[in-house]
Amino acid sequence: MSTPDLPTMCAALGDPTRWEILTRLGEGAMSASALARVLPVSRQAIGKHLEVLREVGLVESQQRGREVVYLALGAQLGALARQLDRIGRSWESRLLRIKELAERPDHDRPSGP
Repeated sequence: MSTPDLPTMCAALGDPTRWEILTRLGEGAMSASALARVLPVSRQAIGKHLEVLREVGLVESQQRGREVVYLALGAQLGALARQLDRIGRSWESRLLRIKELAERPDHDRPSGP
């Protein structure tokens, strides 16, 4: 399976229920049934959300006895965070440059269109 791109991963995280599921899994492995007990969502809906998170590489499933539990994948979340951080730093740099240009005295500004 190829690594999903940033927009695909962000789209998966854009759903509040999936975000809450991922937050809960960040605290520890849980089954879909356990998640359904603590979230206001049916077991079937939880399963669909887990599948979306699994497809984008943010969770994995493990068989533990007769139960399937899901875990958040820290490495993938870390990679996503680093990508978002790079984007943020790039924008901060651009905004700082715009601020510097805007605050220059008029005689220091480049002329022309």
